Formats: sequence, structure tokens, C-alpha cells
Amino acid sequence: MRILFIGDIFGRPGRTIVRDKLKDLVREHHIDLVLANGENSAAGFGITPAIAEDLFDLGIDVLTTGNHVWDKRELLAYYASANGDLHSPARRILRPANYAPDLPGWGVYEGKKNDVPYAVINLQGRVFMASNDDPFRKADDILKQVKAKNILVDLHAEATSEKVALGWYLDGRVTALVGTHTHIPTADERVLPGGTAYITDVGMTGPFEGVIGVKKEMIIDRFLHNLPMRFEPATGDPRLCAVVIESDDATGRARSIARVMLK
Repeated sequence: MRILFIGDIFGRPGRTIVRDKLKDLVREHHIDLVLANGENSAAGFGITPAIAEDLFDLGIDVLTTGNHVWDKRELLAYYASANGDLHSPARRILRPANYAPDLPGWGVYEGKKNDVPYAVINLQGRVFMASNDDPFRKADDILKQVKAKNILVDLHAEATSEKVALGWYLDGRVTALVGTHTHIPTADERVLPGGTAYITDVGMTGPFEGVIGVKKEMIIDRFLHNLPMRFEPATGDPRLCAVVIESDDATGRARSIARVMLK
């Protein structure tokens, strides 16, 4: 199985470059499964059902999120609309699995692509972020129940140390652990000894002529004066950041991981 994971899609510039580049990217890299973090796809903050369905129509199979998942309240009603239907599109928008269990939504998705079972797990870190359940022990609990061999984990986290640690902790038990949230791509992609592909942060798919997606003038002013303001997405220099992971169908172990950045 060849898996494409697209880093945090930020606003209209991110959605546009995905629309323009995804089809060729899938063909060029012989991709079987397309995953993406979409929590910033609605003007940089949250995701709406309409945007999620547009991204699904482009060929994305599952969307992960993180700390901005609730920024657009429409998602709550969208989750409720699934009403137990395992085939509802709402099931393919994940929120971190280590959130409180009585919150709407799901943190794990299991499906099949080209007759190969796979699972996607969404987790959120705790260092410098909100206090949620332990992602390490939550991963243990989930892996006891998941049947697929090909398993990708999106760890939406701030601290590089937390991401690296969970990568080692899950080495040999998941196909890949990819980091999201910081919007800055890292150059540490590798396959760990147990067969888990790892990267600390895939990076952002969106406008690089800004500060992690937001207009640079606004962020500079915030640093200078520390006054609250409503942030607006930047628009210039859109780039698509992703990784391509190849795994063994039978064992779920990763064979390779490679970074992609398109302009």
C-alpha cells in the first residue's frame, strides 16, 4: 500500500493547491490511500461539513484534525447526522481519540482500499496544549481493538519531544506516525527499526508567505503589542506539504517514507 498524507490544509490557498495538485500527485506516486489533516481548512480555523465533502470529492479518503476541530460548530450537527451509519462521510472526519469519550465524533477510522484493510488513528499531544487523556495509553487501548495491519497515526502536537517519544513507543506496532500542528515541515523522516515510518511534522499545505498560515503583518503586530486581534489567512506562496509512505500489505511494516513539497 502506498499512502499519501497531506499536512495541515490551511484555508482557501491550501484547498486550492490540493485541488490543483492532488490528481497528478496520486498518479505520479502510484498512491492507493490519501489522508490529510483538515482542521485549518475553513479560513485557517476549523472545518465545515461542506469543505470536508469537497475534500472527499477531490480524492481524500480520511481527514484528521486537532485542537481547532470545534472552531466551526456546524461539525457537531454533522457528527450527529451520522446516527450510527458507519458509511456516513462524517465518520471519515476524525477528532483526537484521546479527547473525553463523551464528546461528539470518532478518533479512529477503519476501512479498506483496494481490498487492503487500513486504520487511521488521530491523537493530540499534551505538552504545551490542552490537558487531554494520555495519548500513549490511549494508543495502547486502540491498538488492542484495531484489526488492520496498515495503521497510520496522526499525532497533532506542539512538542517535538512528545512526537519523537510516541514514535519510538509505537515502533513496530503501527505503519506510520506522522506529526502535525506546528505547520513547519521537519527533515527527520525515517523508518524506525521496528518498521514504523516517522516524521516529526509533515508541514502545512497553505500560504507560506505568512506566519504559519496567518498574514505576517498581523502576527508581527501581535508580537510587538500583545493585543488580541482576529487573525486572517495569508494568501501568497501556497505550497503542498506531504509524505508518501509505502508499506507491506501483509505485515503493515513501512518500507519507506519520503517528503513532498509542491508549489
